[in-house]
Amino acid sequence: MTPYIGIEERFSGKSVMLQLLQPRYTKAYHQFRNENRPFFTPFEGLKDDASFTLASHQAAVQQSVEEADLDKAYGFGIFLRASGTLIGTIRLSMISRGVFQNAYLGYSMAEKYNGHGFMTEAVNLCLNVAFGALKLHRVQANVMPRNLASQRVLEKNGFTREGYSRNYLKINGKWEDHINFAILAEDYQK
Repeated sequence: MTPYIGIEERFSGKSVMLQLLQPRYTKAYHQFRNENRPFFTPFEGLKDDASFTLASHQAAVQQSVEEADLDKAYGFGIFLRASGTLIGTIRLSMISRGVFQNAYLGYSMAEKYNGHGFMTEAVNLCLNVAFGALKLHRVQANVMPRNLASQRVLEKNGFTREGYSRNYLKINGKWEDHINFAILAEDYQK
């Protein structure tokens, strides 16, 4: 449990469960990231080979633990309930308290598990954490226009398109436009 908020480590849905990333998941996370590297590359910032070592993934998991302890971000593994297999990650980041009570949502799913509704379920579970245990008011997500599957995941979970940002993030070495989505606590339905 994290000291600031005291959220649980695990949240279960019908097919998947979210578990806060912990050092015990480092090997599974390492395997997940490396097996899906070619699939993730078009949607992420440039990463060199050093970013895919076990030591690098160990550091990323440790950073996730530290950020949760400080209520800055919460990174979860997405696991199949039936097998316990790590199939994705989902993260609430850049948490802002005070008058804003906002976080940004980001996620990734292993290529072979795309199209089965797992990410839609995981986003719903994550929103339940955001608006329940974390008591946030707003969650935002930004998606490249060509990533239609991700847009559908957000829309199925009640996100609203709020805007369009040109050359918003440098993805795979190129500045990419993004569609801005958000959902408010009062609009969220479990």
